[in-house]
Amino acid sequence: MEDASGFRGHADRIFTPASAVEVASILAQAGEQRVPVTVLGAATGLTGGGIPQGGWLISTAKLARLEILPGRAIAGPGLLLKDLHAAAARTRQLYAPDPTEITASLGGTIANNASGSRSFRYGATRRHLLALEAAFMDGTLRRFQRAEKVDFDVSPIPLPNTTKNTAGYPLSPAMDWIDLIAGSEGTLAVVTEAELQLLPAAEELLAGVVFFPSDIEALAAVDSWRPIPGLRMLEYFDRGSLNMLRARYSEIPASAGAAIFFEQELSSPSDIDPWPDRLHQARADQNASWFAVSDADRERFRLLRHALPEMVNDTVRRNGFMKLGTDFAVPLHRNGEMLALYHRTLGDAFPGRYVVFGHIGDAHLHANILPASQADFDRGRELILSLAREAVRMGGTVSAEHGLGKRKAPLLEVQYASEHIDAMRAVKSRLDPHWLLGRGNLFPPH
Repeated sequence: MEDASGFRGHADRIFTPASAVEVASILAQAGEQRVPVTVLGAATGLTGGGIPQGGWLISTAKLARLEILPGRAIAGPGLLLKDLHAAAARTRQLYAPDPTEITASLGGTIANNASGSRSFRYGATRRHLLALEAAFMDGTLRRFQRAEKVDFDVSPIPLPNTTKNTAGYPLSPAMDWIDLIAGSEGTLAVVTEAELQLLPAAEELLAGVVFFPSDIEALAAVDSWRPIPGLRMLEYFDRGSLNMLRARYSEIPASAGAAIFFEQELSSPSDIDPWPDRLHQARADQNASWFAVSDADRERFRLLRHALPEMVNDTVRRNGFMKLGTDFAVPLHRNGEMLALYHRTLGDAFPGRYVVFGHIGDAHLHANILPASQADFDRGRELILSLAREAVRMGGTVSAEHGLGKRKAPLLEVQYASEHIDAMRAVKSRLDPHWLLGRGNLFPPH
């Protein structure tokens, strides 16, 4: 078995429980026999977190309950995100988290505190959890409401100065159980059910893919547009990304050196009126840019945004390698500095063989290397480690939404001092004394 990054593994035994009680029973048996347990959702992860290296595997595929209610949903971890979004939309409601991979399982997105393009306005998954039911390695099954504090002391750790972070446990005094479990990458408990916040869906949306001559104009536009009321998405494509996308979208202008994809929730039709002036002031290519108010056209833009990581993954895997990309975020005022560092570093080492795209509104860009040889891959890993150190030096995080899993676990010590990692280990040991759950995720095997 493997995930979307190409990380492979195997399990000695696979379970597909149909209830929370079954999950708790499996964990209790594993605990008694000292067998490692990994939890797998839809295998869309990028860090190997759901891919076992032996031991038992629990698949959440049968735990796919869904109940849509006014302002909330009750859902199982095996529910696919696309099904949750569709069901909420039919009631004119919105589940705000919108990771790129809509076939991800809800449980996987909770485990990684996933976010996606709408995080610019709505933040990550953790913010939208009202309650969680979870099974622990001792076989207990507990339900936690929002604001229910952990019942033991934790040592606080410093958090990065970013809008997004999912590297390790965000330990703080009297923290919520929900905030501890969400983003813990399947290392502390197995989520068996979640109560989610649903928001009223926007009545009207404006979407646009705006083309610019270069990064200079695109970055200036992002800073200028950030305060626009109702803006919920600011996504970036670099020149290399646009070159790759032209294989499917030939109408992308040849002169474009960068692009910004935005969405704005409109409170009235007049919210559209300022956009011509904004585009002119930003020195955008107004005539070549694309705009949409219809569902069909907005869906076309979304597919363009989602096509890029798919094309990157396909290219890398056709070349015989695992995905080699960053998930770093930096403080907003270091946005341009980090982008320039990506282009300078990767442009020298991999000219024409890398792309940078992603959530520029959160200063969270994904740099992806396209290795063509083992030497490329090895050099790319070295550069990513160097870039991680630079992101942390700027006050950033080594993981903003994908988690660290097994592939990127060594980056935890890039971001945190040994005493902070020890504080996380203490929590892990308290809830999973034999270090059986999610073995290899976040920390080396215990």
